[in-house]
Amino acid sequence: MKHALDPLLRPRSVAIVGASLRKDSMGEWSLTNLKRGGYKGTLYPVNPGYDDIDGIPCYASLTALPEVPDMVIFAIGDHRLEQALDEAIACKIPAAVMMSSLYLDGDNEPFLRARVQQKINESGMLVCGANGMGFYNVRDHVWACGFDSRNHVAPGNVSLISHSGSGMSGIIDCEERLRINFAVSAGNELSVAMDQYLDFVLELPETKVVGLFVETARNPAGFRSALEKAAARQIPVVALKVGRTTKSAALAVSHSGAMAGDDATYEALFDRYGVHRVSDMDELATALILFAEFSPLGPGGLVTLHDSGGERQLIVDLADEAGVPLTTLGTDTTKKLQQVLDPELPAINPLDAWSRGGETAGQQMSECLAIMMQDKDAAIGAVMHDRAPDGLVYKSYVGYMERAHDATGKPVTLVAARQGSGSDPLAVTETHRGYPVLDGVTPFLRGVRGLMNYRDFLDRPGMTVPVATAKAAGKWSKTLVNGVALDEATSLAMLGDFGINASVSALVDSEAALLKASRKLTYPLVLKTAMPEMQHKTEQRGVLLNILDEHQLVTSYADLVGRLGPRALVTAMAPKGIEMILGAKRDPQFGPVVMLGFGGVLAEVVKDVAFALPPFDAAYARRLVDKLRLRPLLSGVRGARPAAIAAFCEMAADFSVLVAALDERLQEVDINPVIVSEESCIAVDALIVGRKGG
Repeated sequence: MKHALDPLLRPRSVAIVGASLRKDSMGEWSLTNLKRGGYKGTLYPVNPGYDDIDGIPCYASLTALPEVPDMVIFAIGDHRLEQALDEAIACKIPAAVMMSSLYLDGDNEPFLRARVQQKINESGMLVCGANGMGFYNVRDHVWACGFDSRNHVAPGNVSLISHSGSGMSGIIDCEERLRINFAVSAGNELSVAMDQYLDFVLELPETKVVGLFVETARNPAGFRSALEKAAARQIPVVALKVGRTTKSAALAVSHSGAMAGDDATYEALFDRYGVHRVSDMDELATALILFAEFSPLGPGGLVTLHDSGGERQLIVDLADEAGVPLTTLGTDTTKKLQQVLDPELPAINPLDAWSRGGETAGQQMSECLAIMMQDKDAAIGAVMHDRAPDGLVYKSYVGYMERAHDATGKPVTLVAARQGSGSDPLAVTETHRGYPVLDGVTPFLRGVRGLMNYRDFLDRPGMTVPVATAKAAGKWSKTLVNGVALDEATSLAMLGDFGINASVSALVDSEAALLKASRKLTYPLVLKTAMPEMQHKTEQRGVLLNILDEHQLVTSYADLVGRLGPRALVTAMAPKGIEMILGAKRDPQFGPVVMLGFGGVLAEVVKDVAFALPPFDAAYARRLVDKLRLRPLLSGVRGARPAAIAAFCEMAADFSVLVAALDERLQEVDINPVIVSEESCIAVDALIVGRKGG
């Protein structure tokens, strides 16, 4: 099981420059961690101030070592780093860990970081960091970190890759319920990026789930390829992506020196490869526990057992907010519950099974959970009981879970509304036995939503993507050069060449030309100004609708000429329908991204849109459309007939093929509106801009 990162992550020998006996120093922890982790290779402390450290011979310099180590840990300050790096490169050491920030007071350009980057690039050295906290390869017993941590037992089943040092340590140091197999604080990624670490952990046989704390993707193509590999191997990925807001994204530059990218693109990327996105560290930890301890869910929703009427009501509200379906129990299940429950308790899910108490209350609770989980529409169960005093866990709650699991084979977990200040080792041992003990209803529900989304992702059929004609791709690749912006008529013609139903229109600059063009069209017509640089045509009264005859056409044209100028576009008027939008933009990291959603004025006011990586098929487009907030409008409301959703989805798929075919040539596309009527859809306005230098 060899990998390109083996010299860094599975070194046969390690040198620690700056190894020390000074308490709580990076030099002390770097050596201590390797010993604590059970490192099986050769250790070489390097520090001219010691003859030995804890009985291990210490060397004055890297050049004094008896062999060239696979990896060196720089446990020294930035003022000594450059010289030590030069020595390591001269010794041809293939890999290194840098944890310092690479900043010197009073430094001169090129600054230290730039100088170090250049040396690494020229040498080809594999480097973890800088400005990070190193890594823990628990399964191979390589703890290359200069800070303290809790004990980790090999092998685990969770891998965590984080751009943030605290994003790593805040999870692995504080959460014993997670069995860590590998964790890395990638820092500035001077030579090894997140996608390479992800590729490495996907090769580990124990990896059951991967967590990502993402600031940016420095190698977008590699990142996408690694996510594709995870999807192909059916290894779920949970991502905490920071930089959703403009202000937060700007901070990525100051912290890691890299552009954060457009958040909508990451949404499209994660959706494409089944990545479960979380919003904070609590959700990240909870989702990792659930994915690590459970196999993919079967069909159905969530059933929950309570000993509180109020908390039962709360779960209904929170589950709705999280998008987690609560199972509607079948008639047979309800009858079985009624035979067990106290008569005053309703036999419904969520179930409050506590009323009169007594010696048989525990047996009643246990039996009720098992009955609910046997329902054919139950995919997962939860005992929603709070912790005992001092944060302890009642052992009887574990019994409820065991009985239900034994009866059904379905996953079940224990969830407290909140843990409080106490703790209980039972929470760890039961989690590792496959009965997760969790804290916080909302993080739990978001985690369950992730399990369900991943289940649905695995069930998605393979895509059958339309194929763009080589003739159309070749023709328009030659047109879209040097940032050219196509006028509306040319843009619509381009769409037509790719098989997209678009309005047939003509550009005119005189009354004679207008009348000639109109004779090829069917009334009613639309007349639009096409004067150069004319923005917001509607606001300038530059769009005249429902022109019924030639006389009205001539009069309308004269009005346009007098107010805005002679250049105009004439086209047949589209049928009535719902206004949708299709668009594309070029993300600075991942290239073209397609947008679809509700158009017209709604595009600016409501912004009910979804994003996707091209190309995709109509079924993929339909899944995105079905998630839009205004989706019910397409089914018809207040007596209106349903719109041709299938036609719009097919158009979206054809458009995604166009975008993919013209990948390097396109900067921006805006098709707004697309009129979706009862029987068809048609693009009636478009703007296409080529990419400068494309």
